[in-house]
Amino acid sequence: MTARVLLIEDEPNICEAIRFILSRDGCDVTTLCDGTGMAEAMRKGMPDLVILDLMLPGMSGMEILAQLRADPATHALPVMMLTAKGQGRDREAAERAGVNMFMTKPFSNDDIRAAVRHLTAR
Repeated sequence: MTARVLLIEDEPNICEAIRFILSRDGCDVTTLCDGTGMAEAMRKGMPDLVILDLMLPGMSGMEILAQLRADPATHALPVMMLTAKGQGRDREAAERAGVNMFMTKPFSNDDIRAAVRHLTAR
């Protein structure tokens, strides 16, 4: 079965790189550059995984994560948080908010593929 991934990342080069890596690995990847289209993307098809940048324009990744965890339909949806800020307090805050995995940029192609495979395994 193909994993459906919703990628919310505002940096176009990173977004395209992740989309390319995961698509080549068999994932169906939908991309957003901020959280404003998230509800519409979810209505079109519930993803198996959300990959979420911590720092986004308009609404932070932490705010989006809080919305996902507050909604019974997405409460248990796996979420991987990406950030260029690898500080311990960011990781701790994301873990307290319910993120399943935290990955610091830059990351290797193999690391992102392995993380997605792990989080979408059934």
